[in-house]
Amino acid sequence: MTQAATTEASLREAGAAQESYESQSYLQLSWRRLRRQRGPMLALAALIAICVMTIASPWLDESLLHIDPNRGLISERFQAPSAQHFLGTDDFGRDQLARLLVAGRVSLAIGLMVAGISLTFGIAMGLIAGYYPGLIDDGVNAIIQVVLNIPLLFILILLSTLFHPGVVGLSIIFGITGWPGIARQVRGRVLSERQRDYVLAALVAGATDLRIMYRHILPNVFSVVLVIAGFGVGGAILGEAGLSYLGLGVQVPTASWGNMLSNALNYFESAWWMVVAPGAAIVVTVFCIFYFADALRDALDPHLQD
Repeated sequence: MTQAATTEASLREAGAAQESYESQSYLQLSWRRLRRQRGPMLALAALIAICVMTIASPWLDESLLHIDPNRGLISERFQAPSAQHFLGTDDFGRDQLARLLVAGRVSLAIGLMVAGISLTFGIAMGLIAGYYPGLIDDGVNAIIQVVLNIPLLFILILLSTLFHPGVVGLSIIFGITGWPGIARQVRGRVLSERQRDYVLAALVAGATDLRIMYRHILPNVFSVVLVIAGFGVGGAILGEAGLSYLGLGVQVPTASWGNMLSNALNYFESAWWMVVAPGAAIVVTVFCIFYFADALRDALDPHLQD
């Protein structure tokens, strides 16, 4: 084959590759960029494994471990990790591994519910404020500033003391105090998106404001929403653990990683495994969430697409 023919074939292959690349959607390009990063993909795999194990915890405890996570034996208190109890036992003689799996369901449920509630309020208020500049925008910003200027820890302690919330109640408290930051970020993106040609075209076509906001603008700010959701889940898990340390988180006998860690701190010198197990679960889960969310933010940034 002559050099000219080889060059022509190379150009055709490069052109076909470029055409294939340009035909891919924005999400396909983002996923292509993300999956080339080994660290974030390992974090995602770890998160999936943690979620699967916590969701399947009743079956794992009953069929695999053959242990009731809420049943303890005084004669087996403070047993170190062994073949019988892989993560040891606690101060009531309960198996730490079985209890850790059940507690994970509660902690992850709190994180997901908090993210859902805060995203619902934050996206709605951010869309309204960004789409209607002027009096409505000023009013929403005033509400956001009032909420942000109230000490969050004080509000959490006050509400937890007054209402003694359970898992759902605690999620609602975290959710209604966590939406202002989301609203500000969504508002900033909406302010730039509402000037784009596709929004003007929708207005000319007669689309209503509600349809434009949720049908046209929201999908284009969805990348920000996904990243915020990830950080919101991790932040809620840490927040519940912090309240549990103050005795205001999920109350026993319901187990969560936060109250397991809080209750174990008194026995750190004599039963270190009681602290290590829930502490490691919180650290690993939150680290994987934050690490993957950070990589997702970079992958979804159109300025970084290759």
